[in-house]
Amino acid sequence: MTDPYETLGVPRTATAKEIKAAFKTLARRYHPDLHPGDSKAQAKFQEISAANDILKDKEKRRRFDAGEIDATGAERPPERFYREFADGPSYASHAAQDGFASQADLDDFLQQAFGAAGRRSRRSSAPAKGQDLSYALPVTFLEAANGATRAVTLPDGRTLRVTIPEGAQDRQMLRLKGQGMPGFEGGPPGDAYVELHVAPHPFFRAGDGNIHVDVPVTLKEAVLGARIEVPTIGGPVTMNIPKGSSSGTTLRLRGKGIRDPKTGQRGHQLVTLKVALPSGDEPDLAAFLETWQPQSQQDPRKEMLR
Repeated sequence: MTDPYETLGVPRTATAKEIKAAFKTLARRYHPDLHPGDSKAQAKFQEISAANDILKDKEKRRRFDAGEIDATGAERPPERFYREFADGPSYASHAAQDGFASQADLDDFLQQAFGAAGRRSRRSSAPAKGQDLSYALPVTFLEAANGATRAVTLPDGRTLRVTIPEGAQDRQMLRLKGQGMPGFEGGPPGDAYVELHVAPHPFFRAGDGNIHVDVPVTLKEAVLGARIEVPTIGGPVTMNIPKGSSSGTTLRLRGKGIRDPKTGQRGHQLVTLKVALPSGDEPDLAAFLETWQPQSQQDPRKEMLR
């Protein structure tokens, strides 16, 4: 994976504020919802999200700079990792502990005293589980809400297919049993742990199993009522706008929210209306309002001024 500093286009001395600004700029440019069907834009968005996950976290950034983790967030094996386990735990320190000048002297002594089996016994070890691996996987809001299948490429070149459950949460940890490092002396392999990092959506917000979204409506639609098309996590649907709706009016679309993985029940989508005035001049509307006398006298700021 590309160096996260290069991905975000910032120097290694960049401040947290500079990193945040660079991520926001690139996220707006490559967000999948703005490029439907564009696999290159989606891949680029995932790459910059992964880079941001490393650099926005002070501890992860420190560990990456120190070479303790790679650009995916996975632990880097320490040097001599395989040799240490192949030789057996603490094997290199036995010579000094047993009073021999060197490891060669210790090996010669064991060869003479016990034959070939003696040396092998110092190198053998009990079966041990392989090392667990951990990864950070950037996903879009809609992938987390609706569920998805994603491919993760491991440092050794293997590709794993990760199933993102419907209704997944930010920072949720998925366990892939047996997909870590190989075991030792016949031991089982370790596990792979994938932490989901859910990117924010341009207009959807999640809360209590529901989806919240602000939808602009025209003045005419608000006053006279209308049937309009609104977005949901499952695609656009048509809903009724009641006559006389005000900004802040909240309407409910039943069953259009996030499915609860425990109960299987789907939440709702709560649509908050935002009345948008015409962007250009409307002389007829202005002339009407100048002479209009509403039947009900209303002070919308009354409660604020008490």
